[in-house]
Amino acid sequence: MIEPAPGILLVADPFLKDPNFMRTVVLLCEHRDEGSFGFVINRFYEYKLNELINNADGLEIPVYYGGPVQMDTIHFLHQYPNEIEGSMMVSEGIYWGGDFASVLELLRNGEISANKIRFFVGYSGWGEGQLDGEIKEKSWLTVEATRNIVFHNDTNEIWKDSLRHMGGKYEIMINFPIDPQLN
Repeated sequence: MIEPAPGILLVADPFLKDPNFMRTVVLLCEHRDEGSFGFVINRFYEYKLNELINNADGLEIPVYYGGPVQMDTIHFLHQYPNEIEGSMMVSEGIYWGGDFASVLELLRNGEISANKIRFFVGYSGWGEGQLDGEIKEKSWLTVEATRNIVFHNDTNEIWKDSLRHMGGKYEIMINFPIDPQLN
């Protein structure tokens, strides 16, 4: 297990029952003594970008459920540090935020690909010591993020591929039932 830090994936334990995080993968973007935050990268939100943003006409791009905190905000991860001003590096090849208006313009003009950007409604957040406690309780497994997982072309496979990325005994967890009592 890797210590939490920016660029680490939090992979939900197969038996985690919290409906906000069951079988999710969260990209951790910040981890400090006073708290942590990141985005659920494998759960679609019910609306597309053009349905949420007034000036996003024609941009029928999927939006993801970033987490249960501040569901009235939109965030984005991307692979364009040179094209999008104000970006912050999360890990190698993965960047968070930047000038939102320019992102919309770059997408409209075809200067950046929607396959290399992910939009999120809300975020996942933890207060001081909360995430460390959840990791000690084994609610989360940790592994280094990769661009291939964060920008996976099949969202339904992200949780499984994260466990495969961990290898060894973790790969077996892919086949664990959600509720072992039902078997």
